[in-house]
Amino acid sequence: MKPDIHPPYRHVVFRDRSADFAILTRSTATSERTVEWEDGRTYPVIDVEVSSASHPFYTGRAKVMDTAGRVERFQRRYARGEAGR
Repeated sequence: MKPDIHPPYRHVVFRDRSADFAILTRSTATSERTVEWEDGRTYPVIDVEVSSASHPFYTGRAKVMDTAGRVERFQRRYARGEAGR
């Protein structure tokens, strides 16, 4: 790696406030806000809207979409168009 061209890579806390979930990882992302972690050290914190703790796919609360209705609508729309040809 070339020296002095890469951003600093350090520990950062990513926090999902809606699920009361936080994870300490390494990143080049920066933030002015800080939080005290479980080890007693202070780290920059980045608030995220969705994480694995709140995303419906990972929590098992995913909604099943009614694709049959969409397909039938599509077929009706284009079946009508072919009759005019």
